[in-house]
Amino acid sequence: MTPFKARWPDKTYFELAYDACNEALQDAGISIKDVDSAVYGIYNDLFERQFMPDIYVNDYIGNINKPGTRVTTGGATGGFAVRTGYMEIASGLSDICLVLGVEKCNDCYDKLTGTTTPEVLKAIAYSVDMTWEFPLGMMAASSYVVLVNAHYYKYGNPTEEQMAKVSIKNHGNAFNNPKAQTPLKLTIDDVLNSRIICYPFKMLDCCLYSEASAALILASEERVKELKIKNPIWITGVGAACTDAFTGNRKNIGALPSNIAAAKQAYKLAGIEYKKAKSAFDVAELHDAFTGQEVVSYEELGFVEYGKGGDWIDDGGPEMSGELPVNPSGGLIGCGHAVGATGIMSTGEAFLQLQERAGKRQVPITKGRALSHSIGGPGAAYAAVIVLER
Repeated sequence: MTPFKARWPDKTYFELAYDACNEALQDAGISIKDVDSAVYGIYNDLFERQFMPDIYVNDYIGNINKPGTRVTTGGATGGFAVRTGYMEIASGLSDICLVLGVEKCNDCYDKLTGTTTPEVLKAIAYSVDMTWEFPLGMMAASSYVVLVNAHYYKYGNPTEEQMAKVSIKNHGNAFNNPKAQTPLKLTIDDVLNSRIICYPFKMLDCCLYSEASAALILASEERVKELKIKNPIWITGVGAACTDAFTGNRKNIGALPSNIAAAKQAYKLAGIEYKKAKSAFDVAELHDAFTGQEVVSYEELGFVEYGKGGDWIDDGGPEMSGELPVNPSGGLIGCGHAVGATGIMSTGEAFLQLQERAGKRQVPITKGRALSHSIGGPGAAYAAVIVLER
C-alpha cells in the first residue's frame, strides 16, 4: 500500500492505485498478466471528481479485457471488496484476483473557504438519505454518535475517558507504522480538551480523511502451489451484512446488528465460537472511524460481553501488550481513512502480522489467526469481517 497522507498533490487517484498494485504484484512475484480478475474498492465518485473511476484505474494498471468489478459500501468498501475477491476465487471463476482500493478525497475543493473540508464532508453526506436526513445535517460523525450515545445511556459506557484511551492507543501505535498519517503522543486531557465535533466526540476521537491506495493478491490453493508461494496466508472466514439504513428503524439504536451478523458468518466458516472469539485471534484490525465505535465493536465482535467494552479498554485488553492487540497499525485514527482503501489496508495489516513482517508493530503470533473488520454506509449499516489464518 501507499503511505496514508492528508494530500498527494502530485499524484492522481489512478497513479496511487498503480503504485499499490505494483507493490502487491511484486510481493507476490507475479505480473498483471497473471491476474484473472480485479475488484476495485472506490467509495465516492465526488472525491475523484470522476464517475466510474474504476475503469480508469483498470486501464492504467493494464488489466485489459478481464473482469473488473467495483464495490462501494461506504467505510466498509474495502472489506466488501475483499469478500468479493474471495468469492471470485471460491467460485472457480478466477485463480488470481487483484483487490485494489483507492481514494483521493482532498481533490474536492471549496473555493469559498479555500479549503477541502466543506466539500469532502458534503460529498460524504450525500450517502445519507437525501429526503429526510440530509436536510437535518446528518453526517458521518452524527450518525455514529447516535449509536455511541444510545449505548452509553443503556450500559454506562463508553465514557469520554474510555474513548480517550482508544485515541491514545491508536495514535500511539501509529508511531510504529511508517505509512501512518497521524502518529501522536497524547494524554487523556489532550483528547478531552480537543475541540468538540459532535458530542461526546472530540476532534481527537475522530479519524482524518486520507488519500492512499492499498492492494491485495488473492489466489486459489492450486495457483499458490504452482507459484511456490512461501508462507501463504489463507482467508478461512468471510462475513458481510447490511442492517437498516435508517437508524430509527432499528429496534436498538445503540447497536449495529450488521456487525454481529457479519462476525457470526465469518466465525462459522472459520470454525470459531462467537462467544470465545477473543481467545481465537492473535491480533485484530478494527474499523475505528470514531473511538466510541471501536469500543462498541469489541462487544459486537464477541470479544467481551455487551456493556463491557469500556471495562476492557480500562483493563488494557486491546493494547499492544494486552490479551488481544487491536489496531497495531494505528487503525483509521492513527494510520488514516482513505475510505475505499481502508478495509484492504486492515486486511493487509492482518496478513503482514501473520507473516511476521510487521516490523516494530509486530505482535506475538501463537494462534496463527487474525481478524480484519470494517463498517460504513448510512447509519454505519454495512459491516464486513475477514478471518485470516496461516
